[in-house]
Amino acid sequence: MPELTTARPASPAASGDGPSGDGPSVVWFRDDLRLSDNPALHAAIERGRSVVVVYVLDEQSPGIRPLGGAARWWLHGSLRSLAASLERLGATLTLRRGPAEPVITELAASVGAGAVFWNRRYGAAEREIDARLKAALSSGGIETRSFAGSLLFEPWTIRTGQDRPYSVFTPFWRSCTSGPPPRMPHPAPEAIPGLGGDLGGDLASDRLGDWALEPSHPDWAAGLREAWEPGEASAHHLLNSFLRDSLDEYADARDVPARAATSRLAPHLRWGEISPFQVWHATDAARARATGPAAASATRFLTELGWREFCYHTLFHAPELATVNIRREFDAFPWPPPDDRALRAWQQGRTGYPLVDAGMRELWRTGSMHNRVRMVVASFLTKNLLIDWREGERWFWDTLVDADPASNPFNWQWVAGSGADAAPYFRVFNPQLQAARFDPNGEYIRANVPEWGTDAYPVPIVDLGETRRAALAAYEHVKNTKSAPTAAAARVGADERG
Repeated sequence: MPELTTARPASPAASGDGPSGDGPSVVWFRDDLRLSDNPALHAAIERGRSVVVVYVLDEQSPGIRPLGGAARWWLHGSLRSLAASLERLGATLTLRRGPAEPVITELAASVGAGAVFWNRRYGAAEREIDARLKAALSSGGIETRSFAGSLLFEPWTIRTGQDRPYSVFTPFWRSCTSGPPPRMPHPAPEAIPGLGGDLGGDLASDRLGDWALEPSHPDWAAGLREAWEPGEASAHHLLNSFLRDSLDEYADARDVPARAATSRLAPHLRWGEISPFQVWHATDAARARATGPAAASATRFLTELGWREFCYHTLFHAPELATVNIRREFDAFPWPPPDDRALRAWQQGRTGYPLVDAGMRELWRTGSMHNRVRMVVASFLTKNLLIDWREGERWFWDTLVDADPASNPFNWQWVAGSGADAAPYFRVFNPQLQAARFDPNGEYIRANVPEWGTDAYPVPIVDLGETRRAALAAYEHVKNTKSAPTAAAARVGADERG
């Protein structure tokens, strides 16, 4: 596909927009890089005016967390795929870089927009930006609407009987699934009416290559390119293949890292190349057709989709999830001084514990890691090395293609014991026992640690027994600390729902 340069207008006949509220519809893409089941795009097309499609790379607005390296690589590929899909339907992706509020405001003014649509985000800074932008655009007479495109259940709609956010997954998911099912997905558009020629020229757009999202000096992304194909088409291919070929064994084999028994949809969901509504209804239909193990596996898979919902539910109510302990008594955890040598050994997959090292090397090579192994490596860092969970969260943020503002910090807090519905403080994943149980023949380890079993493989950097006892002593200190308010109670960000 050629480099993205400027937005190509449609023929003048495609536009009947005037200078008032009848102007074009601007669709602001964010974490929803797809055409099918995109409520904001669907609403813009239904409005019956020409459509301007824009993506803003915002690395400057206060509170917006810059993307990590692997995520930037994925974003480049996803935007290329989205641009190609839009071209086939008669529209062009406009790229802009800068603080989102002035960028979207200027774009709306320059095209004489009658409406601006987007799908919601759930971080505090993002919601505050959206709320201010909605107020500013609406005051100028521009129709401004946001939609539920990324979560099955909006976080403010799921509350306990005491009208509080849930802090335990099982009752949360029971509440979610006790009401009406999630809405049906919107169909993919057959055409998108592009912007007419009334602007007197092309709509300015950045060149994707100028954003330098892909690594070059050095180019460390060869393993990512081998493992993944970003884009909406790839997401649906993976979902269909999983439901057809792997669903029967999912419940039993999902914890075995050497088996291809998982959906691998995490990065596609993170970037919104497929919606949770599409995943839900396709899986639910497969469950309705299935019998025996496949039906149970489908239910188990939908529960994992529910865990993603729970992560976002928690982020909405605890916006500082990546930096602040949910259980504030965990602030008293006696972390020892940072051990840079141990941290580097963990990052490089050279701890001397084969399952840990296999997971960390898989992460560096492919930008992903099997979920069972993620729990093991996180436990090893926080409980055997006694290194603050925030160090691990930051490393995963930089190296995961599916680095997610909700799931990444939530799951780190879950393993560390500081989070909602957290693993008990006394649960320490023994990497040797985990390997014996889930990789008994060493297939996963050998695939990622070729020198395992030779003199070139490092000796263990810590003793599991000694470090487990030290971890339990530290957790006992936390256990005896007077309870403090949870992070969710400490701060709730602006509520941008509309």
